[in-house]
Amino acid sequence: MKALILAGGFGTRLRPLSCTRPKLMFPVLNRELLDWTLERLSKSGVDRVILAVSHMADALERSFRYSRYGIEIVYSRESRPLGTGGPIKNAEGFLIEDGEPFFVLNGDVFSDVDYEKILKFHEDRGAKATIALYEVEDPGRFGVVELSGEDRIKRFVEKPKLGEAPSRLVNAGVYVLDPSVLSIIPHGRKFSTERKVFPALAREGSLCGYRFDGLWVDIGLPEDYFLVNRMMLRSLAADKPLVGKNVNVHERARVVAPSAVGDGSTVAEDAEIGPYAVVGRSVEVGKGCRIEGSIIFEGAIVESFASIRGAIVGEDSIVGRWAKIEEGCIVGDHALIGDNVTLTRNVEICPFKEVRSSVLEPGKVM
Repeated sequence: MKALILAGGFGTRLRPLSCTRPKLMFPVLNRELLDWTLERLSKSGVDRVILAVSHMADALERSFRYSRYGIEIVYSRESRPLGTGGPIKNAEGFLIEDGEPFFVLNGDVFSDVDYEKILKFHEDRGAKATIALYEVEDPGRFGVVELSGEDRIKRFVEKPKLGEAPSRLVNAGVYVLDPSVLSIIPHGRKFSTERKVFPALAREGSLCGYRFDGLWVDIGLPEDYFLVNRMMLRSLAADKPLVGKNVNVHERARVVAPSAVGDGSTVAEDAEIGPYAVVGRSVEVGKGCRIEGSIIFEGAIVESFASIRGAIVGEDSIVGRWAKIEEGCIVGDHALIGDNVTLTRNVEICPFKEVRSSVLEPGKVM
């Protein structure tokens, strides 16, 4: 079984973190988002994954190489953005070899959808395409469907205006497609699966919807990224923190569940981590620090008596002594926040930036 993962997006709404990494390499509990997806696919019998890549493709290839969890990984490169449908057509040569249905996944979705069940559902109904559907409170950000009693999708509306959504069942970014669907998509052109392919299949009655409950987050915004980490902490570290290998936690430091500390990190005396904190690999947390409700990326240094609450600190960044980073702040990779600096709510610091004075109004520091 094959799966195509759409991995070419720019992640503009996740800047400044996405300035230096593709969305599929954002860590969730100190594992890349793509790593979680590959593991789940491998358990469902998928033995080949095609990554449709464009933006920062080299970073993905260096990290994941050509196999993981027994899955062969191949790369289908776009020379220019091709939308959501164009990358599927671009990978046609990898997808039609055996004439069997294949999965297509939006790479920035974190879910526990059962791939074997959706495949059986697709085959039992003789559909050309099947979309995984998830019910949400606010469907305006997503493709929304009107579903018949026979699980056929009667109508597909992409990102409807307020009050115009036909239901609260949204496109969950997991599809099963028959190779025949590729004939609808032109080669070498930007093309939308959601606006052109799915409506055409709905009109002919060959598009089905598979409803599922469980874990599902579309990691399109910083608040979504926080949410998926919090959900995984509640699931895996509710009673006891997840502490990696070769972690040095001082006897007078506290790591409060639910929290996670990555391999090779150090936590100095009187520091307190948690609840709902994820500290990455090889992070140095200094004496008397407080880190709560935050995500600290790999290699960061948080110096003595700094306070970080409800924020994200990027890879290899430095947070100085007595610095204070408040809720909604995002510090890009390799940035330096000076001693005694305060970042008020919703401040974004670009990668490699040095900040030596407090920023007391929300905004971006370029």
